[in-house]
Amino acid sequence: MFTASAIMNMKSHMFLTYPLLCFLFLSSFVYGQLDYKYYDTTCPNLTKIVRNGVWSAISNDTRMPASLLRLHFHDCFVNGCDGSILLDDTSTFTGEKNAFPNRNSARGYEVIDAIKANVEKACPSTVSCTDILTLAAREAIYLTRGPFWSVCLGRRDSLTASQSAANDQLPSPFEPLVNITAKFVSKGLDVKDVVVLSGAHTIGFAQCFAFKRRLFDFDGSGNPDPTLDSSLLGSLRSVCPNQSDSDSNLAPLDAVTINRFDNVYFKNLINNSGLLESDQALMNDNTTAALVSNYSRNPSLFSKEFAASMVKLINIGVLTGQNGEIRKNCRVVN
Repeated sequence: MFTASAIMNMKSHMFLTYPLLCFLFLSSFVYGQLDYKYYDTTCPNLTKIVRNGVWSAISNDTRMPASLLRLHFHDCFVNGCDGSILLDDTSTFTGEKNAFPNRNSARGYEVIDAIKANVEKACPSTVSCTDILTLAAREAIYLTRGPFWSVCLGRRDSLTASQSAANDQLPSPFEPLVNITAKFVSKGLDVKDVVVLSGAHTIGFAQCFAFKRRLFDFDGSGNPDPTLDSSLLGSLRSVCPNQSDSDSNLAPLDAVTINRFDNVYFKNLINNSGLLESDQALMNDNTTAALVSNYSRNPSLFSKEFAASMVKLINIGVLTGQNGEIRKNCRVVN
């Protein structure tokens, strides 16, 4: 990981074209509401506060970059990037935290709470939880040697959340590729975004229940997934024995470079070493397999296109203007 002091020196040299991309995926109305300099006057130290908070969290927990990115992705994929995933359940709605894709797996809420508290001290009632989560995910990836992308700001926070929407809209590692792709398309993304954003699995861990059937009873055959590398199969069986009390054990999504954001994930797929069934499925389609091959050979291309896909993702369904609110506490509506 980079030291905090190295960040500012490096950013000016990377991905200078991405500021222009932000607006390509926004309606004309939202275009007028979001701005890279949105908080320059009202909260000039925002990025520094977020960066320091993320750095502190990573120093205590090396899993946190992947957790923050996943939290951000799961927020944006359910009715847009609106901070709804951060809301606790209330008497009027059941939120997203206990939806099946998030229950006992979504992490990083406390990190966002801590950053929000520091932002509130500096700039009361000014910065949305959604913008904080969006910036935190960007900083988390950059601090693990991943790409940097510019973030236009001015999002507002939702007034509600929906467990059913999270269950319906989030892609699942158990779904076929065609279903996952359809969910991406419904958000204005495309098949290239499916592949490049799957590359986020170059960091992070998965619980054994998410892939255990590949190890012991693939498709009800009583045999392992024949596409799974045999040496990886052996090591995974030692971490995830065929018993229910191993379901929450963790295995790295990329066992080669666990804490570094790079293109090794794609090399793993070519070597039949993708952890999740949905990851390895990218090799079973000609279009997605060709993209995997390209990214496996060209780390710079992957970094560039991951940043471009993130710019598309972070502008899905944003609330601006008088819509939503600026929460004072990310867990509750004002």
